[in-house]
Amino acid sequence: MVIKDTKYQVVVNTVLIILSLMCVMPFILLLSSSITSETALVKTGYRFWPTEIDLSAYKYLLMDSTSIVRGYAISFFVTIVGTLTSLMLTTLYAYPLSRKNLPGRNIFAFYIFFTMLFNGGLVPGYMMWTQMFHIKNTIFALIVPGLLLNAFNVIMMRTYFTTNIPEEVLEAARIDGGGELYILTKVVLPMSKPIIVTLVLLIGLSYWNDWLNGLYYVNRDNLYSIQVLLKKMMDDIEMIKKASAAGASTMKMPSISIRMAVAVMGALPIMCVYPFFQKYFVKGIVIGAVKG
Repeated sequence: MVIKDTKYQVVVNTVLIILSLMCVMPFILLLSSSITSETALVKTGYRFWPTEIDLSAYKYLLMDSTSIVRGYAISFFVTIVGTLTSLMLTTLYAYPLSRKNLPGRNIFAFYIFFTMLFNGGLVPGYMMWTQMFHIKNTIFALIVPGLLLNAFNVIMMRTYFTTNIPEEVLEAARIDGGGELYILTKVVLPMSKPIIVTLVLLIGLSYWNDWLNGLYYVNRDNLYSIQVLLKKMMDDIEMIKKASAAGASTMKMPSISIRMAVAVMGALPIMCVYPFFQKYFVKGIVIGAVKG
């Protein structure tokens, strides 16, 4: 019996090691390519260890270090404020939906579900945000449109409340004289750490990786997030390459390694934070599992 268990553990650990390497190796390849010279990439292709180290890509991206620092600052601010606000709105919508005695519960549930199937479209949305709410070229343009409240997050949190918060605990809190706000803040939320951390990670990733809102609603350099700023740099590089191909410019710069460096600069902060959330993320994402 012990031998069978040992063999099982060896097989499982081997599979997990292989899967872990499959997740880590692409980023190692990405990082290696970003510090490899352009000529080496063209001649030898992508390698896990750079054959010819060259930091030209990062030198170009950090040429205007002030813009990079400002872009990171805006991205961190938008991610933190947007995530906290979105989490608060999601919780305030999901908790009432999890209560079976809520008047009109099915109507509110259908309303949030309907938004998952249909939306007004890009042009009506742009007109609404710019002409009615006047958020163009403001910091709210990076926070509000499309990201502040997500129907899937509401349904996921409602499901967690329904399946993982015992009704007996809520009844005991009511008998002790607690109101709904007290029950939510003192009973439900402390028992919902896994789903809260999961949503923080999902919402935070959405805000950090978002560049469409900046593309649609922002045309001021001092409001560019890091993703929008890196996208603008990539567009400038493509324009210079086209000009060089047409003979209008003799300027040469790395293009493949710059794309890799852009990906590294955009993903590195999130990769540094993710390990601290992973434990709760795994717990929270498996909603409705059997409780021990």
